[in-house]
Amino acid sequence: MTDPRGTGRWTDEQVEQFVGNLLRWGVLTAAAVALIGGIFYLIRSGAASVHYGEFRGQPPELTSVAGIIGGVRALDPRAVIQLGLLLLIATPVARVAFSLVAFIRQRDRTYILITSIVLLLLLYSLLGFER
Repeated sequence: MTDPRGTGRWTDEQVEQFVGNLLRWGVLTAAAVALIGGIFYLIRSGAASVHYGEFRGQPPELTSVAGIIGGVRALDPRAVIQLGLLLLIATPVARVAFSLVAFIRQRDRTYILITSIVLLLLLYSLLGFER
């Protein structure tokens, strides 16, 4: 992905095309993973009776990335669904990260600063830093 003029910089059209494809494939991949997990869950647990009187949240092992990856390795359908949701969340974060790389290559200092701040805020909120 280089400028046809040979400057080594990416054109706005190239960046837009890549970002569009990144978002499209990210969402499609996340949906496919969640769908596979949902089908797998129904096959395994679809006949189980539901108790609407009691609420059971996610087990603690499905609240961290490491736990989700471990659950996927163990073929836990709920972990596969969670992985699909993680991919869905990661898609716009990847878009911001790629935009930062593109702005660095284009040497656009204003957008480098703005995009860096946005990426840092996203990562700060997603990683759950606490005092």
